[in-house]
Amino acid sequence: VTIENKPLIRDPEGEVILRDLMVKNGFECVKKVRTAKLLKMEVEAESEAQAKEITAKMCSDLRIYNPVVSICTITATSG
Repeated sequence: VTIENKPLIRDPEGEVILRDLMVKNGFECVKKVRTAKLLKMEVEAESEAQAKEITAKMCSDLRIYNPVVSICTITATSG
């Protein structure tokens, strides 16, 4: 699960990383930085689709992210 701010919402952490770490240290080629939270979960389900559905419901019901300002992207991998 990747949780990140919507494109029009400011990302102060990304701005600090860009300004204070990259530009001040000579990496002027970096023009934008956006941060995100990554949650790695192991979900037992009958199919990839069901795993994604369970994860989406969990993230929504438990308010793991704020849908007003954030985007939640769920990617399933078998393994």
